[in-house]
Amino acid sequence: MAAQPASEPKTAATLKLQAALQLLAQSGHALPAGAAQGSLPWLQSVIDGLCELSSRDALTGLTNRRQFELTIAREVDRVARSGEPALVLMIDIDYFKKINDTHGHAAGDEVIRSVGRALQDCVRPMDTVARFGGEEFAIVLPNCPPAFGLTVAERIRLKVQRRAIAVASGVEVNVTISIGGAFAPQWVRSSAPLWIARADQQLYRAKSEGRNRACLEQPAVSQISAEERSMLFAHSQFQDIE
Repeated sequence: MAAQPASEPKTAATLKLQAALQLLAQSGHALPAGAAQGSLPWLQSVIDGLCELSSRDALTGLTNRRQFELTIAREVDRVARSGEPALVLMIDIDYFKKINDTHGHAAGDEVIRSVGRALQDCVRPMDTVARFGGEEFAIVLPNCPPAFGLTVAERIRLKVQRRAIAVASGVEVNVTISIGGAFAPQWVRSSAPLWIARADQQLYRAKSEGRNRACLEQPAVSQISAEERSMLFAHSQFQDIE
């Protein structure tokens, strides 16, 4: 009986492609119908899908922290050039550890997903909602006037507070969030870490004052820090004028 020819070993490239296609299938990314595998439209769809996956949080589908930091860095530059207002909100689920301890980590994951959906429901298409890490979220809202900042934050807070979250068969929980917000200094070359740090300070204030509340930095355009002042003059055409 003639021996069967041995199958060709799979190359590393083939294995990586199979892993990539499996990831895309699990995420629900559909490849173009009718496109032959290996064709340019097919390959472009694979690349687009992988790029989308790399910018998304696996649990919630929201923007992940890495992509959020890129987004907020671009927004800092835009505000410095245009002078348009922009708001960043840092959001934390109150007493989240109690959810995990009482109902288990699967329930905690469902709470995170549900809060993420609630946040996404409250914003405009131009806004970016991200899972910043653990039970913490972040939102950057371009062109958000200071007069509307607290209104937006309160709408988000109430949306989550009123949301019943099914964590098990017949079991629903309600959670609250604390929100801290800060506006980017207009016409000033700031930085994303400084902007986020200001919002984090307000988040800490919201939690220290009892949680389930929104605290925004006042005044809306805050005092320029020494670091921001040095960044401003480092880029100024007047830096050599005494």
